Amino acid sequence: MSTHGLKDIQLDPPDFGRLLHDLQPWPKLSMLVEGVLCSLPQYVQQDFLTDQRFRITYEDYHPDRGWRLWLPTPGPPGEGTRCVVLRLRLAACEEQFSRWVIAHELAHAFLRNGGWNEILDPEAAADQLAASWGYPRPQGSWRDFLKQPDSGSEPGTG
Repeated sequence: MSTHGLKDIQLDPPDFGRLLHDLQPWPKLSMLVEGVLCSLPQYVQQDFLTDQRFRITYEDYHPDRGWRLWLPTPGPPGEGTRCVVLRLRLAACEEQFSRWVIAHELAHAFLRNGGWNEILDPEAAADQLAASWGYPRPQGSWRDFLKQPDSGSEPGTG
């Protein structure tokens, strides 16, 4: 069988290490985010990987000290900072729901919090784009998808 001189090309998966850095202390959440990132179209992955101001981090809130969030400085006009902030409790939710939340937030980042096609509402646009990536919005709320934490849960998921 001839391959016309072409060899099978094995492409290495994208290296999302920079994007997942902040999530290292939470391996389950990091794994969920990486799974969603790997499933996205290549042009979306490249958009995130080539924008040095794009970041994925976690919601850092403590009742005794309040909120803390570090963002890269904005770029030139029209090129603001892009940051997806995820709640640690996603690691304690049903995976289908967690993956949808992650895809929805990544859709916001890809759309730069704007519309998509004829959809002008940013929330509806993010829902539809996430659905087009294979992550339709599940029916229900956070409470419906929270699992009971077990004794071996990751830090910060409770």
